[in-house]
Amino acid sequence: MGNLRPIRKFGGSIAAAGELFIARSEPTGGANHTVKVGVLHSLTGTMAISEVTVKNATLLAIDQINATGGVLGKKIEPVIEDGASDPSMFAQKAQKLIQQDDVVTVFGGWTSASRKAMLPVFERFKGLLWYPVQFEGNECSPDIMYSGAQPNQQILPALQWAEQKGYKSIFLLGSDYVFPRTANLILKKHIEHDSGTVAGEEYVPLGGTDFSAVINKIKVAKPQIIFSTLNGDSNVSFFKQMAAAGLPSAKLPVMSFSIAEQEAKAIGPSLLEGSYAAWNYFQSIPDPANKKFVAAYQAKYPGSPVDDPMAHGYVDVYAWAAAVKKAGTFDIDKVRKAAATLAYSDVGMGETKFAANQSLVQTAYVGQLLPSGQFKILWQSKGPVEPVPYDPLSFPGKSCVL
Repeated sequence: MGNLRPIRKFGGSIAAAGELFIARSEPTGGANHTVKVGVLHSLTGTMAISEVTVKNATLLAIDQINATGGVLGKKIEPVIEDGASDPSMFAQKAQKLIQQDDVVTVFGGWTSASRKAMLPVFERFKGLLWYPVQFEGNECSPDIMYSGAQPNQQILPALQWAEQKGYKSIFLLGSDYVFPRTANLILKKHIEHDSGTVAGEEYVPLGGTDFSAVINKIKVAKPQIIFSTLNGDSNVSFFKQMAAAGLPSAKLPVMSFSIAEQEAKAIGPSLLEGSYAAWNYFQSIPDPANKKFVAAYQAKYPGSPVDDPMAHGYVDVYAWAAAVKKAGTFDIDKVRKAAATLAYSDVGMGETKFAANQSLVQTAYVGQLLPSGQFKILWQSKGPVEPVPYDPLSFPGKSCVL
């Protein structure tokens, strides 16, 4: 996974703790009048630019549900932890939340490296993670609810849109870890299948700031568009250095898969103006429930934009609460099964629901950044798109079996 460190061994007796955890048939999550949930995001490090606001949106949903009486007569008590932009820390904090804090579920994660580090923890101790960010697919676990986009709901619709606009020569740029590399593997398969050209493929360490060599290669390759899976604050350096090199987005378009309204504000809309992004939510979607969500968030955090991962973090809490109510219990297995049978609902990002494969059915959008820092929606799918965890062209014969 590039520069990312491997998972450190957990302290204490995992086997003994696991037996204690698994022996409980009905996790209570806390005192009689509260139920504990984990909120696990990077509050420090290179990913904090993106994850702090997802934590905030998650807490907003919890506050709103508590204001209406909570869930099954219990108020939701969030236990907040910092993954510190380090996959091994995410694994350690996930274990702490499940074993020590006795949470009934966890909301969190951003990078696929953090999710993959947490996955064995949730599988071993039978927890349930609600993961709110777009990712590379090629994974299917009963212990994760994947609300972020699968490839067929984000990167492939973006490619289809770009091809329709006449962009045939594409340069692939990403941070060096599992999501960008797998996403680009899928993109390469489809670009070649569609008779396009991969003009180049480059990676930088997560958090990397020196793009001089990459920009020189881009100049030589002369692509028509860049597809960027750069994550975190590396984007600040990339767009600044591209502009300094005479390649602003107005001259060489960039399609980003990890830049949304929050990152645009942090980087500066003037640097990103004219660039494209593909998501399943933009603050600008004309949805009445979205307007209520945005108004509620900005009342609590004045002047702060709202973006796709935030909307997914918000939706995840409401979906969990609805699943608990449908199941009539906080039992993790029963809640998981109930979540995959909920009807369509809209709490801020249009009609969505979880499919049987525990991934979200949702609409795909392509937008272009305006000087205001908001996105003008250029294209959207005809309706909610069913999630496909394993791209048939890239991973033939593989399917999701829970």
